[in-house]
Amino acid sequence: MALRVGIIGAHHWAEKAHLPGYAAHDGVEIAAICDIERDRAEALAAQFGAKAVYTDHRAMLADPTIAMIDVCTPTATHLPLSLDVIAAGKHVMSEKPLHTLAAPAFDAARRASERGVRTKLGFTFRYSPAIRLLKHWIDAGELGEIFHIHGLEQNSQFLDPDFPLRQFDVTAPRDRLIPASIVGYGSHLVDLMRWVGGEFAAVASSMRNFVPERLVRGLDGRQRFQVEDGTVALVDYADGAQGMLQTSYVAVGNYPGIELRVYGSRGAAVARLVTEFGVAETLHRATADDVEFRPVDLATADLPPGTDLGTPWPELYFRNLIRFFVDEIIEGRPEECTFHDGAKSQQIVDAIVAAHFERRWVEVGST
Repeated sequence: MALRVGIIGAHHWAEKAHLPGYAAHDGVEIAAICDIERDRAEALAAQFGAKAVYTDHRAMLADPTIAMIDVCTPTATHLPLSLDVIAAGKHVMSEKPLHTLAAPAFDAARRASERGVRTKLGFTFRYSPAIRLLKHWIDAGELGEIFHIHGLEQNSQFLDPDFPLRQFDVTAPRDRLIPASIVGYGSHLVDLMRWVGGEFAAVASSMRNFVPERLVRGLDGRQRFQVEDGTVALVDYADGAQGMLQTSYVAVGNYPGIELRVYGSRGAAVARLVTEFGVAETLHRATADDVEFRPVDLATADLPPGTDLGTPWPELYFRNLIRFFVDEIIEGRPEECTFHDGAKSQQIVDAIVAAHFERRWVEVGST
């Protein structure tokens, strides 16, 4: 029997990333789509074959045949909607961040565990074929003892001051630096670096505003906000490795702009998740005895069924994410990339922000 899934949120990201992933999985039935804009929900229901449309998520949660809910909505709604899903006893996948504070995210993870439901957070880049192969090399000891892990976010989306800044609180104070790139982009890098390298012990950081005036969605004309356009952080890993992390709104580069570099005693690898010349990602590897980095071709088995490296990255990575979550539920596989992982990422982001403002190393909690 197919896993019946309901989607909350019927806009761009649902259409381009989430729904194609479910449609591509033979074990899934897209049962329902919910959005406060009924016409949007009806349009996507027709496109993806959902038989039911809702404007109230609580009515959808009342359907006992729906086993899993996907929360693909604006940031502020992720936690309350996810808590409603957990209370209804259904598995839940939420876009990130679950919350902009760590404590409520840890609480949601605890509630899910107590209710016996599975969770998945939309850390898209864990499901890059190149990243997953790099992770396999680390776990298999092929790179040896890991010394350095560097995570870079190279995306110049907001370099142009006349490209409107989205998901920004227009009531934010104008006389102090507002964390932005470290929150929106940094959580992805933190999750990847923690996944491949283990727990963070402590962080130090520097944050900057580089574009003093820009358009902000919801306000007229250029606005002067001290938006954090770039953060650089140093990481002490619990096992002794060193890390460096950079997030940026203004570093020239293309979507999605993620680069992960890992250096060990037996070799090194560089995964670039940057769409260039029609290719979504590249992977290079070197050894201690052959130090020139050589490209690694990903096998068909490393890719989600029906994709290749020319598939647009939102669909490529989300097909994998959804494939893994559905199979975890259907086959009882161990969970990964859960709400707890989202809470840990937020905890580390909070520490990075505190390190900048307090001008010191900040220890990361062990929760």
